[in-house]
Amino acid sequence: MSRRLARETALQVLFERDLTKEPPNTAEIVERWATEFVIPEPSKIFAQELVDGTIAHQDEIDQTIASIAQDWTLSRMANVDRNVMRLATYEILFCPDIPGRVSLNEAIELAKRFGGEESAKFVNGILDRVVANVSKVERKESINK
Repeated sequence: MSRRLARETALQVLFERDLTKEPPNTAEIVERWATEFVIPEPSKIFAQELVDGTIAHQDEIDQTIASIAQDWTLSRMANVDRNVMRLATYEILFCPDIPGRVSLNEAIELAKRFGGEESAKFVNGILDRVVANVSKVERKESINK
């Protein structure tokens, strides 16, 4: 399974959803992008999980990003950057089986490939703080147990 292809597919779906502002049938859109990228079934399943999870937790994800992105509202961010960060923040907050640094590194690669010239730096700066904040909470919770 290629998790990178799954993330690329999930990003395409989230980006499309963000642009159209319509509640899409994500399964159809994932299928269309999976066909376009020719990704294997396990990667398609992972892409669908990422899309569904990101959408289900979007309010919390957006609040997390907004609280860290000083002087940047989500609406001011480039669509690609915003959706790369949403996807990675979902992984960081809700996928404990994926190390936060892996999600961060994958997001940087997505930003380099699909974003603008400064996207990777911007995404890195915000997501690094998301990972650090989650690590602090996890350390605090393990101490209190």
